[in-house]
Amino acid sequence: MRKPKFKRVLLKLSGEALAGKGGYGIDRKATMNIAKQIKEIRDLGVEVAIVIGGGNIFRATAVSAQGMERTSADYIGMLATLINGLALQDALDNHGLRCRLQSAIEAGKLAEPCMGQRAVNHLKKGRVVIFAGGTGNPYFTTDTAASLRAMEIQAEVILKATKVDGVYDSDPLKTKGARRFDRLSYLDVLSKNLKVMDATAISLCRDNNLPIIVFNIMTKGNVKKVVMGEKIGTIVEDKK
Repeated sequence: MRKPKFKRVLLKLSGEALAGKGGYGIDRKATMNIAKQIKEIRDLGVEVAIVIGGGNIFRATAVSAQGMERTSADYIGMLATLINGLALQDALDNHGLRCRLQSAIEAGKLAEPCMGQRAVNHLKKGRVVIFAGGTGNPYFTTDTAASLRAMEIQAEVILKATKVDGVYDSDPLKTKGARRFDRLSYLDVLSKNLKVMDATAISLCRDNNLPIIVFNIMTKGNVKKVVMGEKIGTIVEDKK
């Protein structure tokens, strides 16, 4: 049996992934399907940490544009990621996975504080770690949080889960004939302003030589395919 290509991964999940086809809120079926895919790679021995977004509940940038003070909007967004983290933790528990939820904002009885070494200890014991609360600071996205947490736990790769099968030169859902990239450098992403992750997140990955694989999580089995090294999606790394 082939071994996985990666031993420890950071899975970046958007809040919308939990919303399913509804696009808003938490869809139990969609959340359970994601948990099932995570179990598939845990069964292979892959250590899994997750950073979860909150866009299915609250979009800070959109509300800020309507007049809400940005700091307040960002903290509301952090709370949304905590709600999603609890929902995903429950789904993972239902699949028999041991799981720990860590939060970058104080959450009392709901979650542990974010601590890189504690997270690593959980991973080594076979537990899935969910990071909620972003970085704990306003003005930083959950993409930046994903890059930061990946560094802290020494992940080998960021798996950026989306609703499309890679990175395109324009929105494939809106532009007929949009071209998909199989491989990009960090500089390509920044110079072409491609919507992979925000510039701070990409720069962090570039500075630490951390590859990013962008793929469609809505296709069942894709998470397993990625960790097994199958060529799906788009990989972002320094070109060799």
